[in-house]
Amino acid sequence: MEKTSKIKWGIVGLGNIAKQFASELELIDSAELCAVASRNIDKAQDFANQFECPKAYGSYDELFQDKNIDILYIATPHDSHAELTIKALENNKNVLCEKPLALYYSDVEQMIATAKKSNKFFMEAFWTRFNPSIRETLEHIQNGTIGEVKYVNADFSIKFENPDNTRMTDMKLGGGALMDIGVYPLFLAYLILGKPKGIVAKSNFYSTGADTQTSIILQYENAQAVLHCSFLYTCNVDATISGTKGRINLDPLWFMTESYSLTHGTLVEGAQKSKFERPTLGKGYTYEIEECHACLRANKTESELWCHQNSLELAKIVEEVKNQIGLVYS
Repeated sequence: MEKTSKIKWGIVGLGNIAKQFASELELIDSAELCAVASRNIDKAQDFANQFECPKAYGSYDELFQDKNIDILYIATPHDSHAELTIKALENNKNVLCEKPLALYYSDVEQMIATAKKSNKFFMEAFWTRFNPSIRETLEHIQNGTIGEVKYVNADFSIKFENPDNTRMTDMKLGGGALMDIGVYPLFLAYLILGKPKGIVAKSNFYSTGADTQTSIILQYENAQAVLHCSFLYTCNVDATISGTKGRINLDPLWFMTESYSLTHGTLVEGAQKSKFERPTLGKGYTYEIEECHACLRANKTESELWCHQNSLELAKIVEEVKNQIGLVYS
């Protein structure tokens, strides 16, 4: 792929997340939205008109067969990620798929196996991984700035108004706090501490069987992570990484933060605190878009920052939490 040519995107599934993503594509000079697809042609045409996109399809298969598209963004509900990603890869398309990749670990395995077989680029759209503050946080940790990390605490609890009859409570669509927002705190703990040696999780549930509130402890050899998610109320939505020499606080909303603080020393002896402002371009989807572009231009089939193995290992953690709390999908 020529470095000077624009990368042509297609979007599969045209809900709210797709609109946010399309808006971010407009901020990237090297990106061009060339086609969108919905199961409803009128919805697809309205979306295309809104973002000045030349092609609108009334079926996903039509978009999969469009030879003008370099990469597809899968933005449908969780339950269809696996099927649509596999179809797209089998149609020789590069794919960025919304998180979580699938409702079951076995499906994630199949998606990645298909990507390897097709030799196409494939990445889970964990946009937080590419956030400037998150990247700097990792650099601080790797450089030993806060010493050995002993504790990660992350909360993602935001009230969803009228959850009845929505994706959040519909078990056919992979509803519940864990899959929709709980994966973010799990992601952060995994990114910093890796795979845990033990997991304890407890939940409260909605009448449909969706988890409304889930708390998780990840046990490591020399560290712990305490994580929480809910769609019934709003908490601080911040995160803290504590080490033997200091701590890093990711400011709200931490998963899309534009600032963080670094503290050295202890409360007893006195601490030195430094504040870092890192404004994002747009909401921050721009950074995962740029990562996709860099990988495509380098003919890579996966990102070094969020690789296939990372997605597999996180999916395994999510699966264990899901099994512990007894979350069952229709």
